[in-house]
Amino acid sequence: MGVAGSNGKQKSVRNMVLSLGVTVLAAGVMYLFVPHEDGTPDLPRVDYRVELLTARRAAPYGVEAPEGLPDTWKATSVRFQGDKNDAWHLGFHAPDGEYVQIEQSTQEPAPFIEEASQGAQPTKVTQSIDGMTWTRYTGGRYDALVRQQADVTTVVAGTGSFEQLTEMAEALKAK
Repeated sequence: MGVAGSNGKQKSVRNMVLSLGVTVLAAGVMYLFVPHEDGTPDLPRVDYRVELLTARRAAPYGVEAPEGLPDTWKATSVRFQGDKNDAWHLGFHAPDGEYVQIEQSTQEPAPFIEEASQGAQPTKVTQSIDGMTWTRYTGGRYDALVRQQADVTTVVAGTGSFEQLTEMAEALKAK
């Protein structure tokens, strides 16, 4: 009787192993045929013209947006908050997938820069773009270029290189 019992157990184990093998094989086949993204998802391009016109009408300063950037720069987010210090935000994915944003506000500069650069601190390095002085900020989640004027602070920040931040700052125009 002992032999028959062990033979039944062997069949059960064999059937479990075969069942597991079939399940793993089916999962592998499904994985091959189900599309999956590598890296970051492809964010949709946003059309920010309406928000830009609204912000330019409402804000007490010259709201800036880039002109002449190649199409490989993709606008991915836009926001104007008139009730929050006339805050303007425009975010882009650069050609290499890095992120660069333009932030403008009438808010007190120190907390605004802290938030817009996600904790970056000023360096002693400045650069002139279109006759205006921009200060480099580093050390936060983002690096940034910051320009302070009497009525508005402008921050170009992101994960992009200073070359990309500069390219964005050079393209900014107010109307």
